[in-house]
Amino acid sequence: MSLLLAFEAAARHESYTRAAAELSLTQSAVSRQVQALEQQLGLTLFRREGRQVQLTDVGRLYQGELSEALGRIRSATLQALAYQSGVGTLRLATLPTFGSKWLLPRLHEFYAAHPGMLVHIHSRIEAINFDTSEIDAAIGVASNDLPGLICHRLHAEQLLVILPPDAARDGQQWDPTRISQEVLLNVANNPHAWGEWFSHQELPHRSMRLGPSFELTSHLIQAVRAGIGIGLVPRILVEEELAKGELYSPGAAFASQRSYYLIYPPRNEALPSLRAFRSWLLAQI
Repeated sequence: MSLLLAFEAAARHESYTRAAAELSLTQSAVSRQVQALEQQLGLTLFRREGRQVQLTDVGRLYQGELSEALGRIRSATLQALAYQSGVGTLRLATLPTFGSKWLLPRLHEFYAAHPGMLVHIHSRIEAINFDTSEIDAAIGVASNDLPGLICHRLHAEQLLVILPPDAARDGQQWDPTRISQEVLLNVANNPHAWGEWFSHQELPHRSMRLGPSFELTSHLIQAVRAGIGIGLVPRILVEEELAKGELYSPGAAFASQRSYYLIYPPRNEALPSLRAFRSWLLAQI
């Protein structure tokens, strides 16, 4: 098992140095373990070019199968520990703004219903590779179910145009034509949002004036409040600001092509902590 763990970490990083740091070993120890595994298998798993290592074709194939198997072992261990202790731990990845604006304000209700369980929140924007990470489940957006994963559709994404609060007091009508002529802010992981809005409003795309792009929706919201431009964001992420008059929206929300999902690999389905969180989350939705 130690040889397999050393190889999997080295293959994932394609670096003995980073694998050694992850496993709390020396670089030479990782190198010796990988070489011992190659000798046992009679295969060349890495090409060595100076201090650099690269997976061979058979090494890459082996890594893919091995990572999935180690993930199942990790899941089985967590299930056994949770069953024995009666305490469950869930490692949940979520979109940062969704986590802070929607999930965290409600999470105390989960803890009240499931004392002793722990949910570790990890902010993630990119897609999760469940085979190479220790994440048990994730909340993200997608256009449809993801192959190879269990997907629970939470709700459709409703996009809403937002402006700074003084826009409601300028005495002019903020119709779609006027909005289309402004600087349009966007979020990097949803670059087609304004295109969907223009199509929904039957406006020509050539008149679109895209402005700065933001990695986090929360940063875009702050930019709108600062008067940098106009935003298009999921309604559930700005309901509090709209209610307090900190933002202004001139029209109704429209359904985008994406939805929010709770996703996880089939091997994690029986995790007690995930089963409890899934039931609570679906009831909340």
